[in-house]
Amino acid sequence: MPKTSPATPVPAQTLDITREVCPMTFVRTRLALDRLAPGQTLLVLLRGAEPRLNVPRTAAAQGHQVLSQDDGADGVTRLLLRRS
Repeated sequence: MPKTSPATPVPAQTLDITREVCPMTFVRTRLALDRLAPGQTLLVLLRGAEPRLNVPRTAAAQGHQVLSQDDGADGVTRLLLRRS
């Protein structure tokens, strides 16, 4: 989980897509974002170069905010998104 500070919101939901492959990585992320209220945050756990690039890019293109992206030593990227 990303380090939190007073400026880092606690995620409303966590989505683990470390076993998914594109395009399902963003399909699952989009469905999770759609279930959140505007302004709520989603922590996405993902693995692999393609999802690491595509999920945040596509989320931003759809108007959501990428708050942080942390590539862990365990190979898991922790992506914090805010629903628009």
